[in-house]
Amino acid sequence: MSEPLPAAFHMADVGGKSPSFRRALAMGRIHVGAHAFDHIKNGTLPKGDVLKIAEIAGITGAKGTANLIPLCHPLPLDHVAVYIDLEPDTASVAVYCVAAAFAKTGVEMEALAGVNGALLTLYDLTKPVEPALTIADIRLLVKEGGKKGRWVCPEGVPERVAGILPDTHDRPLEGVQAAIVTLSDRASSGEYEDKSGPKLRAALEFLGAEVISADILPDDEDAIAARLSALADGGDVDLIITTGGTGLTPRDVAPEAIARICVKTAPGIGEALRAAGGRHLPTAWLSRSIAAVRAKTLIVALPGSPKAIDESMDVLKPFLRHAVRLAKGGKHNCNPRQGGAE
Repeated sequence: MSEPLPAAFHMADVGGKSPSFRRALAMGRIHVGAHAFDHIKNGTLPKGDVLKIAEIAGITGAKGTANLIPLCHPLPLDHVAVYIDLEPDTASVAVYCVAAAFAKTGVEMEALAGVNGALLTLYDLTKPVEPALTIADIRLLVKEGGKKGRWVCPEGVPERVAGILPDTHDRPLEGVQAAIVTLSDRASSGEYEDKSGPKLRAALEFLGAEVISADILPDDEDAIAARLSALADGGDVDLIITTGGTGLTPRDVAPEAIARICVKTAPGIGEALRAAGGRHLPTAWLSRSIAAVRAKTLIVALPGSPKAIDESMDVLKPFLRHAVRLAKGGKHNCNPRQGGAE
């Protein structure tokens, strides 16, 4: 059997990832000197008003990132904005670019490409009056989305642009008390280590929830129904998430246990989970994940693998806080912002 042909370069394969909200803010600076700075400020450069042209060039640069950088994925950008700030104390011009998309990979390179497009345009239109120009300080300031959530440059975000990114509520479950119930015959008997429960705890705590209870139960419908009822009726738990028991085998009874103790269901949550998983894993359509409300507590049943936890929490994050709030009797918000903000 012949060896497979080697590939020296390749784009990262993101086919198995689910799209999620991504956003990035980048910056850069061009030092132009006092003489050129006055021309830029007054719009008297020979080729015209460089600030307006640079802003347009930055947007164009962000949109064309995949054409400039060979291994970047072409992304359907939802938003690009370029902000230009004159800095008279240093005779410099600072450029900031924010890019956003609902995609399988991040938009850091798009934000950086936008910055560079604007800076190079500033350079091009300014060099007729001042050839001694220096481009510097190009860096990523903030990136949001994906499994790692929000990252902020260790040097911080300049105060001048701190308000460019709206409050993202990166911890949308702040103040929510949650319980985890792992459903597995083998894990409950100690035959193998439960990995889904700890993964789910980490995901919930990352989003700001306080996990006040974590159980491992066998795949027994009566035991599951009893424990979920006790947690919900106790009044201390806002959100219960189970992991495991959503398949088609005779011992997969999580949906039956939840349906037995709940009257009000939220079928759209299960549909969203299956639709996201089914994009890259056909067997995800066999999952019977459901969600329902008991005693003002939202109960969500997730599949029982660590990878499924990651994917499911990406799906749930944008609306989970709002769902918890409604289950507790809160009012509808017709336009909840990205990340679950109220």
